[in-house]
Amino acid sequence: MTSTFKLMSVVGARPQFVKAAVLSAAIQEHRPDIREVLVHTGQHYDDRMSEIFFRELGIEAPAHNLGVGGGSHGRATGQMLEGLERVMQREGPDGVLVYGDTNSTIAAALAAVKLHIPVAHVEAGLRSFNRTMPEEINRVVTDHISELLFAPTQTAESNLFAEGIERKKVHVVGDVMYDAAIYFAKRSARPSWFSDLGFDVGRYVLCTIHRAENTDSLHRLEAILRGLALSGSKVILPMHPRTAARIAAAQLEIPANVTIVEPVGYLEMCWLEANSTLIATDSGGVQKEAYFHKKFCVTLREETEWVELVDSGCNVLAGADSLAIANAISSPLTCDFSREFYGRGSSARAIAEKLWAHA
Repeated sequence: MTSTFKLMSVVGARPQFVKAAVLSAAIQEHRPDIREVLVHTGQHYDDRMSEIFFRELGIEAPAHNLGVGGGSHGRATGQMLEGLERVMQREGPDGVLVYGDTNSTIAAALAAVKLHIPVAHVEAGLRSFNRTMPEEINRVVTDHISELLFAPTQTAESNLFAEGIERKKVHVVGDVMYDAAIYFAKRSARPSWFSDLGFDVGRYVLCTIHRAENTDSLHRLEAILRGLALSGSKVILPMHPRTAARIAAAQLEIPANVTIVEPVGYLEMCWLEANSTLIATDSGGVQKEAYFHKKFCVTLREETEWVELVDSGCNVLAGADSLAIANAISSPLTCDFSREFYGRGSSARAIAEKLWAHA
């Protein structure tokens, strides 16, 4: 074990900023002997998708910002890989920490392993078993080249063992997003525009749509909007830039019961989630946040990495089936929200301790 340990944490997308916030706080509190260097790839690059998160979550400005945003998967990942390699050679970290399943994740993991720098992966072992999803490829490859795999659930651990990954590399630590939900709960912020909508608190559906499988398919996007319309519920839809561009290009009509708002920060999102009737989403992270806030979730996909939520009846897979979406929103199931699927809110500390133990 060394006297200090230089850790490079790589982020690029909004959920990763949230995870990094709680983990960085845990490192500073419990393992100050770990010196962290934060690198932002620029994957989410406009203010509403990126900078606002750093400000409101209290994250220090990244030591390096690669400014790689937009473009195809191959181009963006390649530019990140090139930029991250240069930064790693300059900084000389003892380890590289990556989160989730984005292009930033796989680029950082590949750059590190080719430089013989150990990789630690937060949210290891998640599987949708759908190889057409770029996120699935990213998470599988990252897991197989990582030295430390921090699995959020027993199911994730089982997935890793089934793929032949060494047991000594895998640690079930719970989910850092649950840490974040607890950590930031008291700071959640009611959006300034909410009162202007005329909606009652607790009487609206919160919806997010951003995954390529939905936004890149006109048929699926139309079907999801039709399902929201058929539900008859008041819907708030914070519009992801990719989704907005697809809707504009196809000249799709927004249903009268759907209110479009600009992307929101994390603290506003927490408030909207906590005060909704239920949540409809294609986001993996938002599915869990629905559970943390004790809200039924309608998932706009045919599969999910969070199978325990479906098995427990807290989440239904409606895909892009208009009638299934409308029925699930109109007649939500009831479930037990007390089960500790994702730990007890101490995942970040467990990760910090294991990073130091591995130094």
